[in-house]
Amino acid sequence: MLIEEMNRGLMLKFENLVQLRAACRQLCTLSYRKVNRAQWKPVQSSAHPVWSVLLYPQLWQKDKLISIALSQHRHLATKEEIKKKKKKVPLTKGEVEIKQKMTVEELARAMGKDIDHIYEALLYTDIDLDSLEPDSILYEDHIKLIVKKSGMKYKSAKLKEEKERENTDAVKRPPADPAVLTPRPPVVTILGHVDHGKTTLLDSLRKTQVASTEAGGITQHIGAFLVHLPSGEKITFLDTPGHAAFSAMRARGTHVTDIVVLVVAAEDGVMQQTIESIQHAKNAGVPLILAINKCDKPEADPERVKKELLAHDVVCEEFGGEVQAVNISALKGENLMVLAEATVALAEMLELKADPTGLVEGTVIESRKDKGKGPVTTAIIQRGTLRKGCVLVAGKTWAKVRFMFDENGKVVDAASPGIPVEIMGWKEVPSAGDEILEVESEQRAHEVVAWRTYVEQQERMKRDVEVIEAKQKEHRMEYEKKQQKLAHLTWRQRKAVLYKANKHLMFSKPKERTEMDKNVLSVIVKGDVDGSVEAILNILDSYDADDECKLDIIHFGMGDISETDISLAEAFNGVVFGFSVKANDSIKQLAAKKGIKIKLHNIIYKLIEDLKDELNSRLPPTVAENTIGEASVLDIFSVTVGKNKIPVAGCRVQKGLLDKKMKFKLLRNGDVIWKGSLSSLKHHKDDVQVIKTGMDCGLSLDKYIEFNIGDEIICYEEKEVQQTTSWDPGF
Repeated sequence: MLIEEMNRGLMLKFENLVQLRAACRQLCTLSYRKVNRAQWKPVQSSAHPVWSVLLYPQLWQKDKLISIALSQHRHLATKEEIKKKKKKVPLTKGEVEIKQKMTVEELARAMGKDIDHIYEALLYTDIDLDSLEPDSILYEDHIKLIVKKSGMKYKSAKLKEEKERENTDAVKRPPADPAVLTPRPPVVTILGHVDHGKTTLLDSLRKTQVASTEAGGITQHIGAFLVHLPSGEKITFLDTPGHAAFSAMRARGTHVTDIVVLVVAAEDGVMQQTIESIQHAKNAGVPLILAINKCDKPEADPERVKKELLAHDVVCEEFGGEVQAVNISALKGENLMVLAEATVALAEMLELKADPTGLVEGTVIESRKDKGKGPVTTAIIQRGTLRKGCVLVAGKTWAKVRFMFDENGKVVDAASPGIPVEIMGWKEVPSAGDEILEVESEQRAHEVVAWRTYVEQQERMKRDVEVIEAKQKEHRMEYEKKQQKLAHLTWRQRKAVLYKANKHLMFSKPKERTEMDKNVLSVIVKGDVDGSVEAILNILDSYDADDECKLDIIHFGMGDISETDISLAEAFNGVVFGFSVKANDSIKQLAAKKGIKIKLHNIIYKLIEDLKDELNSRLPPTVAENTIGEASVLDIFSVTVGKNKIPVAGCRVQKGLLDKKMKFKLLRNGDVIWKGSLSSLKHHKDDVQVIKTGMDCGLSLDKYIEFNIGDEIICYEEKEVQQTTSWDPGF
């Protein structure tokens, strides 16, 4: 009886387990619908929680379990219901409007398809479908692939936006009526080779001590000055650097220039930078006046300078040309008035006139950040009259003119065409060379800046898209090649092959990174004004020795060295270069603590020399051979040591000495036959360490080499020599 009761109990438990298993299978079948993109909405029954099924299966009957499953099944949202809710977007001629990034759901809606269609199109691609959800983001290359596979065409959504947006840019006014034009001062640029006396000439003309206060021979940045002559005439001078490295700045100066004064030193003659200055003036269509400087020196030869310039199509008046030549001494002030009169005479011939009415037009000559004044620009007005309160636009910034200053720092009320003026009131620092346009109101200025920013963003985005697409195409091709090679393998075998292929990279990366850091010079460039930074960047653009050491400019800007600059330099293991800026004590202490170098200079070519030294320090040293002695082989014989015959050369030292400790090489007809060390060095029968000039000796090598009479034995030592960069910045 006891056994029968036990069997009956076991059978009852078994039946309950079977029923529970059947119910669970039905629940699993229903929940599996989620994988097939149905939306599962489970409902927790408060009367019969799930844990009670697991703990007390005997309380549940099959029909009750099924009823719960069916009640949950009623809450499943089927595909058909979802399709009814989602409205398909009508297509225009089979074109799909795509963006750079779209979710799976957005793309399906744009294509007028369901989500399953997107999944099918992504089969056999590098996307992991298991991790893909309706809100997962797809990138442009995959979006285009899906559209193409679907037999449709795509168009970029951003193109439509560009067409719809109205152009609100500010433009120049039409040419003025000749009747309203009035005479204006000529704008003169002084060009020439470094140290030929440009700054001294300007200093003498405007009776100031600019040249004596400068740090060196190169003018540090473009400035504009108005010079009043005793005759009452005015001349505006642009002070542009005369060095070849600053060709971009010099070219920018000639765009607003009416006359170029070419300064050539009488004792040096025509130099490379002189030729480039002539070319810039010709390209801009600006007439020249030749100023032959340093004529007070005994070695001065002005006639030689004039003849040298003939080769560059600069023909002086005495040779039948149109170029006026004036012999001057900028330092002693000789013939400066003659040069000024020649400039005024040429300006009268050019009949320089401008419209002083209407909205202002001008050019930014220099821009900087002043601690007291904020963003400040030096500008030349080319049309209209600038007054306090005018609203200006330049580049992607604008200004409401608060104050204007002349070259001496005095406040001026108005600036007419041809007059240089310092403008205060800019929101940001514009770039040197930017066009200045006056607009009607601050609201209009905002519109112009917004449009220019938008255009720049679109252009940048277009460039970025091209780069991204090229990279993606390259990546896809590589991926497809790998997939083709692994197509015949199972996924386990494929995983093993990929692991083996990439295993060595895990161990080589740290080493590679160390080597990379050694061969990269990361620099941060800070300057006092926009023109100085641009000049330095133009020089660095000519760097062409990436195979030796890569030059990486990680940041540049205006202003003193800041904590951010030090943090950047620390992150990239870089060097901070400052031009005519300062670093306070706390910044210097922070840099010293972090091991960051700060290089401050006031002369641009010295900054570049310092940068070249930094590049040299990152190059691996080379081994140089230093010859200590030379000897000629006069006779050949052999010595038996044990069972071996060793060749011995009878030599005479022709130069220097032979030292057994050093390295040797054997030359035959100019070719190196052997390198190594000596096994023995004898004078007569004695072993010696050193043989001097004129002495005879016998020597044998550490390798079996047959000597010939006339061979040369060279004794040398190897020394590590620091390499120097092959980059030539032009000076």
